[in-house]
Amino acid sequence: MRADKHQNKKKKRWTSILLVFLLLIGAVTGYVYFQFKQGVNQSLKKLNKDNKEENVVYTFEGQKDQYGNTNILLLGSDARGKEKSRADTIMIAHYNEDKGTFKLTSIMRDSYVEIPGHGKHKINSAFARGGPELMRQTIKKNFDIDLQYYAIVDFQGFVQLIDEAFPKGVEIDVEKKMSEYIDVTIEPGLQRLDGEHLLGYVRFRHDAIGDFGRVERQQQVIKAIKEQLSGFQTITKLPKLIGVVTPYVNTNIDTSDALFMAKDFLSDKGSIETFRIPVENSFTEPKIKGEGDVLDLDVQKNKEALHQFIIQ
Repeated sequence: MRADKHQNKKKKRWTSILLVFLLLIGAVTGYVYFQFKQGVNQSLKKLNKDNKEENVVYTFEGQKDQYGNTNILLLGSDARGKEKSRADTIMIAHYNEDKGTFKLTSIMRDSYVEIPGHGKHKINSAFARGGPELMRQTIKKNFDIDLQYYAIVDFQGFVQLIDEAFPKGVEIDVEKKMSEYIDVTIEPGLQRLDGEHLLGYVRFRHDAIGDFGRVERQQQVIKAIKEQLSGFQTITKLPKLIGVVTPYVNTNIDTSDALFMAKDFLSDKGSIETFRIPVENSFTEPKIKGEGDVLDLDVQKNKEALHQFIIQ
């Protein structure tokens, strides 16, 4: 009899624990969904619904690379949803799930490479010719790296994300005055930049080093964002931040996968490692008829350097 009572008490205790556990899961799920939808609605209110274009639905035959990494093709564009626009920014985020770490490769848009079915052209034209799938094929052909996901980010999404995540701005040490062709004026010195000014900073390229300086600034800003976003408070804001940027992004990444990877991006203690194609002493800069100034790559040298960067 006593044994039966003891058994019943044990069952009730475990039932109570299970119930509390399920309630906690439900509360967390509800919080995540509410924050995500709040971010989405916040951005939708800022979009002109009459002029808002539907995202183009792309096929993308991606997979993990030969090292088991998840590689994400990141494309920055001014013309959201328009297939014929060239990619203004081309990056690859390399995510190692086992280590929870990220690396970042920038491919300069004037890199002159073989585009499958189209001959040699600047790599940024691959997007205009065949969307992210042709860009994936181009990167695979020239550098032998597979890409599993893509994300085409409208620059206004970048602005909204920065303003939501950093109400006081992102701290950047601006090296010189910048104003040409970026719609804002940025003064030199250590300061906090809001979304519009930070976008101008990463897009500026009208100086002596042109696109090389711009790629360097883009990588610098991503490192600064990672360092200044890190912390528990930011992780709790993740659902809303992803919601804020979602209306501005065309991607094949599920929201749950985006949250999982973003969590590791923010919780990784180390500084993010960056890489640039072309590497030093691996290209010439001829002028090609119909293309203008290009970066003609030593493809083998750049491919070997990229693989070494990924596996080290």
